[in-house]
Amino acid sequence: MSHSAKETDLRLMSKVSALYYLQGLKQRQIADRLHLSRPKVSRLLQEARDRGIVQISVSPPSGSFIELESELERQYALEEVVITGADVPPTRGDLSFLKQQIGAAAAQYLRRTVEDGDVLGITWGTTLQAMMEALPPVSTTGVHVVQTLGGVGPPEAEAHAADLSRRLAQQLGGRLTGLPTPGIMDSVAARDVLLADRHAQAALELFPTINTAYVGIGALDTNPIFDEDAAVTGQIYDTLVDLGAVGDIALRFFDADGHAVRTPLDDRLIGITLEQLSSADRVVGVAGGPPKVEAIQGALRGRLVDVLITDHKTARTLAAPP
Repeated sequence: MSHSAKETDLRLMSKVSALYYLQGLKQRQIADRLHLSRPKVSRLLQEARDRGIVQISVSPPSGSFIELESELERQYALEEVVITGADVPPTRGDLSFLKQQIGAAAAQYLRRTVEDGDVLGITWGTTLQAMMEALPPVSTTGVHVVQTLGGVGPPEAEAHAADLSRRLAQQLGGRLTGLPTPGIMDSVAARDVLLADRHAQAALELFPTINTAYVGIGALDTNPIFDEDAAVTGQIYDTLVDLGAVGDIALRFFDADGHAVRTPLDDRLIGITLEQLSSADRVVGVAGGPPKVEAIQGALRGRLVDVLITDHKTARTLAAPP
């Protein structure tokens, strides 16, 4: 190509780029104006970027964590990471403010991504409770909410799975299919009796249709089911520790690499399994804070979630090299 031809080509790239990026013309409009084919315009725009004639920069607002989000998305092959700028309170035992901030970010994400006709699943936990407290009414059509875990803890608790499911359906103006059973039964035989109930079956049969699930990520050491008066014995806790469990999603435990850890507790649970969750188009993990880091990392390594909503200090720890 002659020197003058190169100059002409570079000029045309610059002209097309200016019309597209600075004046906001569509590619078809540029093609008509400059008497070019649309594919030619597209090629010129791409080459202008490749040659550095066009240099696109993004200036995130103060307090955002775009680079850190991108790093975690790359490192753990996540669809999206949303990071809140909330700081962990000075006292480790009081993470309520942090949960409120993560919950608010999750509510914003839900509002942005929910679509008419979605089938949404939700588990349980105080961070999901914070999400529901921050979620305003959202106008949707044909949304169906499915409770994915039987009730755990006292029924009046706001973090109870039944209450969270009901509130989510109410805020979205959607339909609810509840799972009107306890989450943990005293025996396998008792669980089998309730699994045969037609109301429980109605929810269980919908698990494969869930396209988006909102899940909490629990840490083994802070899981309330292991409290002194809970229905789970210390023997099962010790078994989980021996097997290397670090956390759970919907009371389905996993190890540091995200592999399922099975115990006799699984045979007494009424709720979705990790395998069933994996069939959803998108699993949104909502969790953060120092006690949850190991559990969150296990969930990420095991590809148990597709989207993570967390705080910036937890995110930096997750992004740090081993």
